[in-house]
Amino acid sequence: MAVYTEVSDDELRDFMAAYDLGHLLSCKGIAEGVENSNFLIVTDFSPFILTLYEKRVHEEDLPYFLGLMEHIAEKGFTCPTPVRTREGEALRRLAGRPAAIVTFLTGMWPRRISQEHCAALGRALAKFHAAGADFAMTRRNSLSVEDWRPLFGRIDEEEADEVQPGLAAEIRTELAFLEEHWPKDLPRGTIHADLFPDNVFFEDNTLTGFIDFYFACTDWLAYDLAICLNAWCFEPDGSFVPVRGQALLQSYQSVRKLTEAELKALPILARGAALRFLLTRLYDWINHPPGAMVRKKDPLEYRRRLAFHQKVRSAADYGLPK
Repeated sequence: MAVYTEVSDDELRDFMAAYDLGHLLSCKGIAEGVENSNFLIVTDFSPFILTLYEKRVHEEDLPYFLGLMEHIAEKGFTCPTPVRTREGEALRRLAGRPAAIVTFLTGMWPRRISQEHCAALGRALAKFHAAGADFAMTRRNSLSVEDWRPLFGRIDEEEADEVQPGLAAEIRTELAFLEEHWPKDLPRGTIHADLFPDNVFFEDNTLTGFIDFYFACTDWLAYDLAICLNAWCFEPDGSFVPVRGQALLQSYQSVRKLTEAELKALPILARGAALRFLLTRLYDWINHPPGAMVRKKDPLEYRRRLAFHQKVRSAADYGLPK
């Protein structure tokens, strides 16, 4: 979440008039994240989240994202759900941007990740995959292996080497490896594709739901797990925490058993996930919008995680029994 586009009081009042949400009391920009402009709006009825979609989110994808949230909510999976106007519209425009209001999810994301958090995440992720199994819409992963080289081509290699000497050459080598070894045939379905800790809410160690579905797509289910291994199972210094990996993977498998092919592919998928976030963070670091109310994220954090995955030989290195 972030704020790139400011909304005037008059624009917001006119926008809110189409909903039966009560009297608007306050609106505050949310600075976390990097993708869209987000605001916490409070009415005398309830708090809500207002999102203006920008940057990498394409307007033609929005019916997929909003439809997915409605679908999994109907299946009993807790997440924000789109609020429709009196005319039944979930997607509208505000301040020149596509915009939507979604319900407010209670809880907070964990600042200090524990083994228990990872266990709860594993179970919830498998349930999310089950809830999305019969979602009729599909969306290609626009940040999968075939998209990483074009993204790297938009990054000035000299500027990349200013972030870390030799970084551009490291990325080129890893791209070639992943393009050659990326798995071809794994169980496929709807994935979240961005389950960082700030997209998973808890109340007293009880997981209350997922948020921010704007990278969701159709891809290998195990790739979602690989993203979570990167996002949840490392310390800031780049060291892997095996008990977190074990809790994540075993809890996931208590709901949905991984196939032998998925287990074999997990180290490659984890390398790919690390490179994907290294590239997007590096691009955003170099192309940071001046004056944007957004927190820059260190791309080298994922260089360190990638270095760990490059040494992994099997899923056992992530905590699973051999």
